[in-house]
Amino acid sequence: MNLEFKKLKAEDMRMLAPYFSLRPNKTCDSGFLDSFLWSDYYQVEYCCVDQKAVLWKMEFEGEVYSAMPLCKEEDLAYYFQLSQQYFNKVLNLPYKISLADEEAVKFLKLEENPDYFVVEKEDAKDYLYDAEELRTLPGKRFHKKKNLVNKFKREYEGRWEYRRMLCEDKTILWQFLEEWYAHKAEAGVDEAESLEAEVKGIHGIIQNCCQMEFRLGGIFIDGKLEAFSIGNYNPKEEMAIIDIEKANSSIPGIYQMINQQFLIHEFPQAKLVNREDDVGIEGLRKAKQSYNPIGYARKYWVEQKETTI
Repeated sequence: MNLEFKKLKAEDMRMLAPYFSLRPNKTCDSGFLDSFLWSDYYQVEYCCVDQKAVLWKMEFEGEVYSAMPLCKEEDLAYYFQLSQQYFNKVLNLPYKISLADEEAVKFLKLEENPDYFVVEKEDAKDYLYDAEELRTLPGKRFHKKKNLVNKFKREYEGRWEYRRMLCEDKTILWQFLEEWYAHKAEAGVDEAESLEAEVKGIHGIIQNCCQMEFRLGGIFIDGKLEAFSIGNYNPKEEMAIIDIEKANSSIPGIYQMINQQFLIHEFPQAKLVNREDDVGIEGLRKAKQSYNPIGYARKYWVEQKETTI
């Protein structure tokens, strides 16, 4: 079986980007940026097949697995089987998929198939929001958020600005990240390893920003960057995917500001917003729930039973 996988690199992203929105998929993995962000951490490799599909191979803590193929929905069953054959015949492994999107699991009827274990990863579900609500913060449900935004605007009137950021701003971003990471390290966060990997991934995105298409914007106070966000767009779902959002948490209202301003300026056309998962962290869960999600993009672990190999 002549499938050649190679390491995911920045220069591949423009070529790969169109594959991510070929079929219905509301997860953050329907945007290319998330795959690149974590590519070193999960040793991500890919294989383009027939100019119709992208297959995946990843490894974490000694376990080799895949992601759902990127292709049109009508081709999904074929490329799912092709990827499975590669795992079975070439790698001599059962086929495993991490974070399979709900649309694909339902389309392939995997939950009804006795050949697979299928388990929803509850902590990995992405939060989905109405984009116009996050831009305007209407009514009682968003009263606290709007108050924080208005208070920020009053307190920093004439001193703050939203700015679309470009490749030449990378030194400013690196300086902010260094300070942000140092503060997190001092606080002794539990997820230190993944946090370090995320920072490394952000550095990779910024370093290679001229080779990838994404949106990057920041909130500046007195000319200093105090918050920034990075995202990309899934045209099939009319969905903005917010991959990165970092801010100086000592400034009240700064997170609410970057959340709102980034969408207003960079994704005015978006109808849906994916703000990723809460990874099971209670504080993050409360923060995401406070923005009144309208739904979730659920994800599953899919594992082929060894008796079927």
